[in-house]
Amino acid sequence: MNTPIVYLAGPLGFSEAGRLFHNTVLVPLIKEIGFDIRDPWTLTSTEMIDAVFNLPYGQKKKQAMVEMNQVIGCNNLMAIKESDLIVAVLDGVDIDSGTASEIGCGYALRKMVIGYRGDFRLSSENEGGIVNVQVQYFIELSGGKIVTSVESLKKALVEYKNSFFQP
Repeated sequence: MNTPIVYLAGPLGFSEAGRLFHNTVLVPLIKEIGFDIRDPWTLTSTEMIDAVFNLPYGQKKKQAMVEMNQVIGCNNLMAIKESDLIVAVLDGVDIDSGTASEIGCGYALRKMVIGYRGDFRLSSENEGGIVNVQVQYFIELSGGKIVTSVESLKKALVEYKNSFFQP
């Protein structure tokens, strides 16, 4: 039996607090259940990223960023394609645009999406939703759902693994 793969989408890598939660809670939880992880925050080498960000301001840096952005986008797409499931962090007043794109891409590639929203703030257009109506629609249409606690995320991941990866 192959080890199932999770693509872990979300904006948590942009902040120190987010990275701490991402690396000490989410990544270990997913690994503990028995998944391999495709983490977009680690798919592109830090050496490449640091080299580009350390360039002096100007046209050379801008061009290097254009090229780096293409590498990052391609790396993330390839990881989504090889994954069995997407776990998407939906925290924030509005869902991160990159995360929303990864959810749409995953849905188009017929990947199930589990959304995790530990943020209690309102984020939907109306009382009928949890997050942006289109994002929630694609998550649910994928066969996935939105969970609102780490414990419910763990339960959803175990259910997915037991349903799709029986020995």
